[in-house]
Amino acid sequence: MNQQIQDEAADLASKGPFVALVPDLYRGKVATDHEEAGHLMNDLDWPGAIKDIQAAAKYLLKDVGCSKIGVTGFCMGGALSFAAAALVPEISAAAPFYGIPGESIADITTIRIPLQCHFGKKDDIVGFSSSSDQEALRKKLDTAKVKHEFYVYDAGHAFTNATSPNYHEPSCKLALDRLVKFMNSYL
Repeated sequence: MNQQIQDEAADLASKGPFVALVPDLYRGKVATDHEEAGHLMNDLDWPGAIKDIQAAAKYLLKDVGCSKIGVTGFCMGGALSFAAAALVPEISAAAPFYGIPGESIADITTIRIPLQCHFGKKDDIVGFSSSSDQEALRKKLDTAKVKHEFYVYDAGHAFTNATSPNYHEPSCKLALDRLVKFMNSYL
């Protein structure tokens, strides 16, 4: 995992009584550009990654002494946050950012923990986080009566990533403030 991810995790942990743990889902591989990151994401063992998230949650509960576990993630991590919310019983709250898992990975209608969803109105990644994907997701969550907050910002994909051309500081600040308030409420 790269320094940006480590710094973001440390920053979030500093904003509440939180412990941050970022599982190394790529087993030490670090992408140096967008193309390489795309290859890593496309080759990810999703069931294995979900098991890693569950192992991390169990570790935090048993060995660190946390009483509740929240999960958040961005892009692929957002999709994994949804999957963990559906599949990992140790998770108490989830806040995915601009990523939706495929139905073969997780059935989001089975989620029974609080969710706080964050997306960009200008996101154009069809099949993963576009406006039409967001609307379909919102309908599924509503129909399944999943307790959720759903925020759409005037921004594109990766709007919280300061290294992205889509970085949108006002949306990033608002989203992260909401995330911290949400996690403080449920953890």
